[in-house]
Amino acid sequence: MQKPILSVEEYISRLEHPLKAELNILRATIKNTDSRLTERIKWNAPSYSIHDDLLTFNLHLEKQIRLILHHPAIVKVESQILEGNYPDRRLIYFNSAEEVESKRSELERILKEYITLANQK
Repeated sequence: MQKPILSVEEYISRLEHPLKAELNILRATIKNTDSRLTERIKWNAPSYSIHDDLLTFNLHLEKQIRLILHHPAIVKVESQILEGNYPDRRLIYFNSAEEVESKRSELERILKEYITLANQK
């Protein structure tokens, strides 16, 4: 039997994660970056898209939030906080409230550039 698909709000309300408050700050930051972004649950975590899938949280570790930017356009974006040398994705790690706050403005800059690149046709 297939599990029912939860809304993002239902998913978050049921989520037990030590960095849940930080997750909510990151969600708000992402959603406020571009009004076209849609949010859904993918890979058992919040995920965002416009026309294509762009980024998804990875919440499997209790002491860390990973943000996976998984559209090939991300490889054109330069930033010190983007990690990994994959052909089609980059990662951003958050380990604390302090890291969320210190990386927040750079995350916003990355997302704006990334969304622009990903939506060029």
